[in-house]
Amino acid sequence: MDDIRTAPRFHGVTTERADVTLDVVDPDHPDARHCLHSFFAELQERFDTGFDPARSLLPDAGELRPPHGVFLVARLQGEPVGCAGLKLPAGAPAEVKRMWVAPHARNLGLARRFLHELEARAVGLGRDVLRLDTNRALDAAIRLYHSAGYQEVPAFNDEPYAHLWFEKRIGPLPLQGTEGPGASGP
Repeated sequence: MDDIRTAPRFHGVTTERADVTLDVVDPDHPDARHCLHSFFAELQERFDTGFDPARSLLPDAGELRPPHGVFLVARLQGEPVGCAGLKLPAGAPAEVKRMWVAPHARNLGLARRFLHELEARAVGLGRDVLRLDTNRALDAAIRLYHSAGYQEVPAFNDEPYAHLWFEKRIGPLPLQGTEGPGASGP
């Protein structure tokens, strides 16, 4: 785990605390299921239409296990307080799935920490683009995505609860001015 003394700071808020861990877990682990159940209950209350997991494009648990993905759980003093998944579909950009932080653990920078961790893992696995979708009711998440450099893009899936789709280039950009076939040298 990173040392709190070297933790990045955003707007005066430490994004990593000694008593908060991000752990890779199986999506069927009890802590993961607790977080997902809490997340779905919150969506049910916040969305205009409610939330029915059976209607959503939920990733299969196997899509969030290596080598197809990863699932993270944040624990505050051992208590599960958040989750986020990284889906790595073949031949397509990586996707952030089911990122959630418990209300009592918000404003600790955990959502931003999840994003940074998922971006780093995606880059480490050779991905250069990361996508996500969200609902218009999740205004804090939308602000986070914009502030983290995500750009709104046209819909890339048929998620019935999504109103906004985002994408971010996370890998190296192609070199400009690089000589290629047919390019003339100096």
